[in-house]
Amino acid sequence: MTMDSSSLSGASETPLSPSLIPAPVAVHPAGGVLRLDADTALTAAPGTEGVARWLRTTLGAATGWPLLPDGPGAVVRLELDGQLAAEAHRLTVDESGVRLVGGSAAGVFWAAQTLRQLLGPVAHRRAPLPGAQTDPLPYGSIEDAPRFGWRGFMLDVSRHFMPKDGVLRYIDLLAAHKLNVLHLHLTDDQGWRVEIKRYPRLTEVGGWRPGTRVGHRASELWDERRHGGCYTQDDIREIVAYAAERHITVVPEIEVPGHSQAAIAAYPELGNTDAVDTGALDVWTDWGISANVLAPTDEVLHFYENVLTEILELFPGEFVHLGGDECPKEQWQASQTAKQRIVDLELADEEELQAWFIRHFDRWLAERGRRLIGWDEILSGGGLATDGRGLGPRAAVTSWRGYAGGVAAARSGRDVVMCPEQHVYLDHRQAAGEDEPVPIGFVRTLRDVYEFEPLPPELVGTDAEGRVLGAQANLWTEVAESRQRVDYQAFPRLAAFAEVVWSGREHRSWPDFEGRMERGHYARLDAMGVDYRPPGGPRPWQQRPGVLGRPIDGVPPIV
Repeated sequence: MTMDSSSLSGASETPLSPSLIPAPVAVHPAGGVLRLDADTALTAAPGTEGVARWLRTTLGAATGWPLLPDGPGAVVRLELDGQLAAEAHRLTVDESGVRLVGGSAAGVFWAAQTLRQLLGPVAHRRAPLPGAQTDPLPYGSIEDAPRFGWRGFMLDVSRHFMPKDGVLRYIDLLAAHKLNVLHLHLTDDQGWRVEIKRYPRLTEVGGWRPGTRVGHRASELWDERRHGGCYTQDDIREIVAYAAERHITVVPEIEVPGHSQAAIAAYPELGNTDAVDTGALDVWTDWGISANVLAPTDEVLHFYENVLTEILELFPGEFVHLGGDECPKEQWQASQTAKQRIVDLELADEEELQAWFIRHFDRWLAERGRRLIGWDEILSGGGLATDGRGLGPRAAVTSWRGYAGGVAAARSGRDVVMCPEQHVYLDHRQAAGEDEPVPIGFVRTLRDVYEFEPLPPELVGTDAEGRVLGAQANLWTEVAESRQRVDYQAFPRLAAFAEVVWSGREHRSWPDFEGRMERGHYARLDAMGVDYRPPGGPRPWQQRPGVLGRPIDGVPPIV
């Protein structure tokens, strides 16, 4: 019997895939079962050695199995098949053992994640449990491939710093869900989190704030402790290497020209010194959008070129995110320097001045073989122009204010990552009840996230459809001050999102997904130590009574 896109529900109910998440493309069950044990061998064809190393260190730690290349038991074989797409893979179980075949090492790695899920929650622990056994593997095969190439998660480590070990843990959680992009929001008004050797005050001063408002910006509660931290350049190298071993790309975000108060606090000359006393600024302790933005001067451009030179050395990926969102213009309107710049560049207004600022770095990155990506505000002020005054053709957009920016960018021939706040901002509350901790934004239930569709209907069937690289879920941390709170906001909704970006619409069914969560995936999250929101509502320690939020009522608009 073959389970394909026309019968997903049946596929999930076969013994071979009772609770796999994301849902696979096709399942072909057969009679018989195989049980792996300490005698199981692991062999790696050329090009798959990294996956073998991961299996030995991860599955080996969970089970105590040595997984040597030779052994008396069943064999787990890792192989490449050049006929498959890079991330496509096939898992086969029979009496001889398990074959994990992929179009590239990434495909083999995702097949290894499928194997780990099939082995049950025990395989997701960090040490073997006395007497515990992995689940038996029914004979058959699973064929799978992702719908989108960009399956991302944005983690804001600027508002509340997450130490390195927490970031490494989240890389493992992304890998377990076959997500392949970690977008790190490294700088903002409230903190600068990456070491720049040429400008040490960015972290020495910009990495620390004297206090923090607790809850929404209308809250009267304050945490008077200094908050901060940063990643050294070696920390970043470790994070990037750790992610690469799991076939995850880390995309850094360095905000310009807005959301820059922490940088200005460290180096006051970066701000609009003829409009405000930048020397009196501290790293911002509040939430919202700070009026303190970068000055549009050659000196500031050169400063950030130096910053980005070090960033490019740390992050080898194709994309560098430069923010470009929520840049207030009041200081530019009051600055004679900014006014003169508008005149000298023959620009219409401050919107075009911001577009010029972003365009400078678009070209600077392109000259170095990299690509700029930014929030959809980078399209404002003529960003879509084709007369040389707009963004280059390789610039990409993260469409956060809805779908509209992404649709416009795709139609202009530019690549897009869909992340509309109304649907996949995981800092938004998960229910309307009063027990939800610090309620922010619209209600976005597990089912709401599962029903998110990254590809807007107006692009389906057009040349622009292929410009949608994929989607990412974003988690801002103004009110997520700890790893525990990040867990609560992210999970289980990130599991639903993972299926959205991996599995085609024809392979998805909400009742089926809900059943797979109950049958196995919550137990996996438990084994991995994730403090997720239970289906019945928050546990007592997950609540934060009395902390003011910013709930938005009604159904989120589709814009």
